[in-house]
Amino acid sequence: MGIRITFPEGLKVVAEFENGQSVVTDQPPEYGGEGSAPSPFDLFLASLGTCAGIFVLGFCRHRGIPTEGLAIRQWMEYADTDDGKKRLARVGMEITTPAGFPEKYRTALIKTAELCAVKKALMDPPEFDITVTTA
Repeated sequence: MGIRITFPEGLKVVAEFENGQSVVTDQPPEYGGEGSAPSPFDLFLASLGTCAGIFVLGFCRHRGIPTEGLAIRQWMEYADTDDGKKRLARVGMEITTPAGFPEKYRTALIKTAELCAVKKALMDPPEFDITVTTA
């Protein structure tokens, strides 16, 4: 599957998928954007949580466990680099289970969240091949 990236206006960037879906990003006002959409890095962070979330949701549904109240709170910790910039140092997730969630599944739920394909891609990163062509 391919994704076409376009630049409609300002600092908005659109990813158009072959199936007709699209994702819009923008920069926050302090970086010259309008703040009308998440930044690309914010989407990356959200992809970690939503990827873990779909695994957690599937785990519960497969076992007939009610999902009302099921949630994940995600937080990030940053560290200073030698050149004075910040880098993402840690991503934490706290899964809130519904009342009555079976105690015997707590550890399995964590292991299930860790199956996230986005996280796995970070752990074994792909190679990047970037070229330039002229229209």
